[in-house]
Amino acid sequence: MTEELFRKDSYLRECDAAVTSVEGHAVAVERTVFYPLGGGQPGDTGSMSWSTGSARVVDTRYGDSGEILHFVEEGSPLPAVGDSVHLDLDWDRRYRHMRMHTAMHLLGAVLRYGVTGGNISAEKSRLDFDMEDSVDKEAVATAMQALVEADHPVSCRWISDAELDANPELVRTMSVQPPRGKGEVRLLEIEGVDLQPCGGTHLKSTGEVGKVRIGKVEKKGRRNRRVNIHLDD
Repeated sequence: MTEELFRKDSYLRECDAAVTSVEGHAVAVERTVFYPLGGGQPGDTGSMSWSTGSARVVDTRYGDSGEILHFVEEGSPLPAVGDSVHLDLDWDRRYRHMRMHTAMHLLGAVLRYGVTGGNISAEKSRLDFDMEDSVDKEAVATAMQALVEADHPVSCRWISDAELDANPELVRTMSVQPPRGKGEVRLLEIEGVDLQPCGGTHLKSTGEVGKVRIGKVEKKGRRNRRVNIHLDD
């Protein structure tokens, strides 16, 4: 299993690690700062370099055995198993994902409905809600911006599978359940605002989110509203 350094500190931008496997153009290492695709958040991109070469990392995903695979551009040189590589994130892209992901939690704190889906990108993100009501875009944006400007601390902690089972109200997502079986589940806490399982990368405080704009609100069914958000820099 790959040591997930981004779980402990989402602000780490680079690290050194030994290569544990190479298959095709997918490289696994003993530890990484690269976040793999999951929970609606894209896999990180960046660069990988070693003593005799370098390659562009174009995607990051989990492998079948739970290891984290760094996919380099096809045709690029590849390190060998045992080589020491230096991994360097595309930080601007990752940081924007962190801002978006934290903003999505603020959106969910304002619209207190079950969540049926979601997706994050650097340009726009969305949450789908189990709701029939219409959405007052201006009111939602104002409420979200107030939470941003209040600069609430954001942190993560872990609880056991049993604790999560005893507190089912923590799970807001209706279509996807938090992964169980490892003995513990990671909670994201926005102090006084939100507390729920989440494995994504987040900010240290809501103030870093910046200016949020509500985009298109789409009706995807009788009980489904899709709310898109943008970051205005």
